[in-house]
Amino acid sequence: MWLFPSTTPYCGFLSAPKCYRCVKGFLKPYAQTSRRRRTSESCLSYENVRSFILENTEVVVGGSLTPEIKLRLFTPNCRFWRERPELWPFSDPYWAIYWPGGQALSRYILDNPDVCRDGSVLDLGSGCGASAIAAKLCGAAHVVANDIDPVAAVVTKLNCELNKVEPPDCVTDDIIGSDSAGFDLILLGDMFYDETLSDSLHKWLDRCIKSHGSKVLIGDPGRAQFEGHDIRKLLHHVAQFELPESVRQENYGLTSSHVWCYHSKL
Repeated sequence: MWLFPSTTPYCGFLSAPKCYRCVKGFLKPYAQTSRRRRTSESCLSYENVRSFILENTEVVVGGSLTPEIKLRLFTPNCRFWRERPELWPFSDPYWAIYWPGGQALSRYILDNPDVCRDGSVLDLGSGCGASAIAAKLCGAAHVVANDIDPVAAVVTKLNCELNKVEPPDCVTDDIIGSDSAGFDLILLGDMFYDETLSDSLHKWLDRCIKSHGSKVLIGDPGRAQFEGHDIRKLLHHVAQFELPESVRQENYGLTSSHVWCYHSKL
């Protein structure tokens, strides 16, 4: 049975990765909420969570780098765009925004389907599942969407329904640092926002490449934490995409997003 805590507060939505710059009109209030957890918890079934997400998100088509992919996201028409953050019943909804690094990554996959066709793909920090969906659309043989928020798994399945693709295997364990099975391709969008996390990713990705020969693609719009990290010296730039005007406004003037390929030092 799918069980989800129904009373976990926002914990300061996006206050840790401040470089995300907070989507205008929505994220700022959530960055001011308490990080304390409520002592009482109840559980909701998969169907309860699914119904809640259907009621409190909107299907978005267009306005991104991948207009061919439909996604359930937060928009100004949604209740929790303006609702008091403490009323949100789950953990921080990173999945509710289509971040620019993930957009670039998904666009690159759709434009270059051979990068994942017939292979095994891991979408790490999968959020709304856009990159996993792109991999599915391009003929990947096996796709795993990994996000530690179980609600993101529900959203990913809903978004797969929208795009008429079979859902990926959704894994909610924290697999960074684990000895997980090798993947042909590992995708990371907007993951380098925190120094400690970036260090962990660097070490783990290095091991994945050396142990399994995995190819690693990273999507990022050029955040300071990413540009200043040691891993940046090992990346080969493969694509740049100019962001649509609406995405620029939502991300405080970021104008483009990039895809990088990681080459480990052997």
